[in-house]
Amino acid sequence: MTEKHPASEEQEMSGQAAGEDTSAEESSSQTENEDVTAEPQADERDRRIEELNAKLEEEENRRLRLLADLDNTRRRASLDREALQKYRAQEVLTHLIPVLDNFQRGLSVKAESEDAKSLLTGMEMIYRSLDEALKSEGLEEIEAQDVEFDPNFHQAVMTGSDDSKESGVVLEVLQKGYTLKDRVLRPAMVKVNE
Repeated sequence: MTEKHPASEEQEMSGQAAGEDTSAEESSSQTENEDVTAEPQADERDRRIEELNAKLEEEENRRLRLLADLDNTRRRASLDREALQKYRAQEVLTHLIPVLDNFQRGLSVKAESEDAKSLLTGMEMIYRSLDEALKSEGLEEIEAQDVEFDPNFHQAVMTGSDDSKESGVVLEVLQKGYTLKDRVLRPAMVKVNE
């Protein structure tokens, strides 16, 4: 067995005590380091969470805008289909209005002979049939005679003077006007009282 010198025992003990102090300092320093490193990690994590929340909110807003755009597109398409259905006959009726005018001119002729009278009767029947078919599609004549002039429905091409009627009243209809449902296909050409 070896004998230890009492001085070396003291040094050993003081070394152990010093080691204990150092390890206490190291663990205290380690805890401080962990706190210091934990703070930036927590800050970084919080910043990342805020960033992701902002991106999520932005994407949600974008999704809602796209849904609203889709809804608006569907609504517009539906309105366009309804308008197309409502005014489907507009082009044909616009082309048939001059035919009505010609029928009316032909029917205003006085028939002298029996042949002319029977021809006129046939024309009247065709005119009534055409008129009924056009009315069933929504064509309506614009009321103009002896009513107040309305620039939305009447086109003034002449003025006249009649003391028995108020100013701005239609004196004479020179050409009939027509509407299709709520659209003016052709305004009535009128003579207006001054």
